[in-house]
Parts: sequence; C-alpha cells; structure tokens
Amino acid sequence: MVAGETNTAKPIHGIGFLLPFILLQQTMGALCFPISKYGLAVIEPFTFAFFRFVLAALILLLLTRFKNGGRPIEKRDYWKIVGLGAIIIPFNQTMYLWGQSLTAAGHGSILFATTPIWVFLLAIVVLKEKLNWRRGVGIAVALVGAFIIVTGGAIKVGAEYLTGDLIILVSVWAWAAYTIYGKPLVEKYGTLRVTAYALASGTVIYFPFGLYRALQYDYSHATGAAWLSIVYMAIGSSVISYILWYWFLNFMEASRLAVFQNIQPIIATLVALVFLGEIPGVSFLVGGAIVLAGVLVTEV
Repeated sequence: MVAGETNTAKPIHGIGFLLPFILLQQTMGALCFPISKYGLAVIEPFTFAFFRFVLAALILLLLTRFKNGGRPIEKRDYWKIVGLGAIIIPFNQTMYLWGQSLTAAGHGSILFATTPIWVFLLAIVVLKEKLNWRRGVGIAVALVGAFIIVTGGAIKVGAEYLTGDLIILVSVWAWAAYTIYGKPLVEKYGTLRVTAYALASGTVIYFPFGLYRALQYDYSHATGAAWLSIVYMAIGSSVISYILWYWFLNFMEASRLAVFQNIQPIIATLVALVFLGEIPGVSFLVGGAIVLAGVLVTEV
C-alpha cells in the first residue's frame, strides 16, 4: 500500500516492516532542528513560514491529482480537516519556527521529546485507547533518556530563552492534537488527501498574514543556503515526513507510534558525528541506551 490509500483490504504491517520507514521519518525530523535554525538566523520566521507552507501545499495538492479513487469526503469531515489545518499551520509549524528563532538550538528537540506524553494522554481521552501502563512506563523512560542526551551540552538556562521555549511547547501540544484528531480521518480517507487538504487549508488561513510579512521583508540578506533551508522544511518535513507520520497511524496506535519521537536526539547526535565530526560523550551513550530501553518496553 502506498501513502494516501484508504484502508480497504489494507494489509496489516508489523513493526518489522514499518521500522525502516519510521527511522527515515525520524531522521528527517531530527534534521529539521539544525536546518531550520540556520535558515531562521537569516530569514525572519513568518516570512520563512510563508514560503515553506505555500511550497508544501502546492506540492501536496499536485500529488493528489495523481491519486485516483478514494471515498468522497463528507461535508462535516471537510470542516474537521480544515480544523487540522488550523492546528498544524498556525499553531504547530508557525509557533515552532517562531519559537526556534527565540531560543537555543537544542531546546526544540528536548521539548518535542515530550510529545509522546501528550499523545499518550490525548489518545486515552479522545481515541479511547486503553490505559497501557507498560507503554506509559516506556514513554517515561524514553523521555528521561532523551533529556540526558540533549542536556549533555545543548540546553542553556536563562530567562532569555523562556519565551521561545513556551512558544515551542504550544507547537508540541498542537502536534499531539494533529496526531490524535487526524487518525480517524486518515483511516477513513487515506493519508495523502488528509495531509494535503489539511496543510492547504492551514496555508490559506495563514496566507494573508504571511504574505504581508513576506512583502515587508528585506531579501537582500537572504542567502542561497537559507532558501534551501526553506525547501527542505517544505519537502522533507511538511510533505514527506507528514505523509509518513499519518501513514504509520493506519497501522499503529497513536501512543505507540509517538514513543519513537524520542529517538530523534540519538539520530541528531549521530548526524553530528558523521557530518561535523562531533564525538558524542558519556551522556549520549547513557541516554541513548535509556531511550532504546524505553522504546523496547513499549514494543515487547
């Protein structure tokens, strides 16, 4: 099955099949933190967001043109998808980009490491997932491991980071809501259409404000690398990563999937080792082992 199909006669893929795709999606997510931080150092966040969202929405809508079939979307569900768009664009991605521009680089990754907690709680309340204590323990253990990795040098303490951290926390809550409220719609209409229509509607909501900021921005400071940062965030994150995330929800409970968010600090550290030659310290080895232990607890 490809992303975007409905679950008619859908095969049940196990974790062995899904794991390589989950690792790919989490790697792309881990790269978002340094790549967006670089671009935001050059292009102000609301202009950055405008071009990212417009590019992603156009690509996603174009992809839906090549997708045949699928059940018609009910009128009431269109409004739910528009609601997802409001959650993912203004409250998740715009807040994330704004918060990243106001805080230290490592803070976004540790705050997003709390995502499984919020997804776990929302899944119990909204989706009526069973209260699985083993999964709850695994999430808590993985969060501790992620915290150890990131605080090994990336966390800076100071009141000057508080505003950015709080804004990113709103973004985290929005991502959890997007995950939970999108799951029934994805199972009903397919990954691609829900992702495309949600991001497109969110882009329409953001468009007037984003266009105003884009018209006011002084582009003499924008570099080629900064524009490539926008392209990556649009295609790598908003298109590929978002489609994969919703696709996984066809086969896994939301709270089970969310725990894999905590492997991002491990991936980010390994990327820094390969491309920047940064040797991980003891905190990475200890924290990484704890994260993997937490993931194993939820999966075994």
